[in-house]
Amino acid sequence: MNQFNASHQPMQAQRPNNTPGSAEARKLAEDLMDAMSALLGLIERETELVRAGKVREAMMLESQKQELSRRYVVAVSQLKASQAQLSKSAPELLSTLHRHHDAFRAMLQVNLTVLATAHAVSESVVRGVNAEIQKRNVPNTYTAAGRRATPGPRHITPLAVSRSL
Repeated sequence: MNQFNASHQPMQAQRPNNTPGSAEARKLAEDLMDAMSALLGLIERETELVRAGKVREAMMLESQKQELSRRYVVAVSQLKASQAQLSKSAPELLSTLHRHHDAFRAMLQVNLTVLATAHAVSESVVRGVNAEIQKRNVPNTYTAAGRRATPGPRHITPLAVSRSL
């Protein structure tokens, strides 16, 4: 650990850490890291809940997710505005942010995959239920040519889904 501190201290001495721009850039970077960490924690929780089939609980996280997403977008836009200053005053901090952001994006991709899978499964279930309902409502008749008659609009019953149950 002493080797790390010894090699890290000369780099700090070379950087102008006490400049007001550097401190402001570091604060922006810290805000972005905090926003990413909070959002990532919530997204991981949402992913766990959806994988466990607890979609209702996952939906309850929506308002928190929106607020944290808003914080993240604000932090990213502020950091982008001062990116030139940050790249001059603290390039290693910028590269660290890029690494963290890449990990953040990977976790978002996992979350989106889980959500898309849950959506596809639920849509498939609803379509299957609808197909069964329609089969029961359609009369089994044939045309003069001996083909099965297609049902008219009056034989098709719409499917209603209650999200409050």
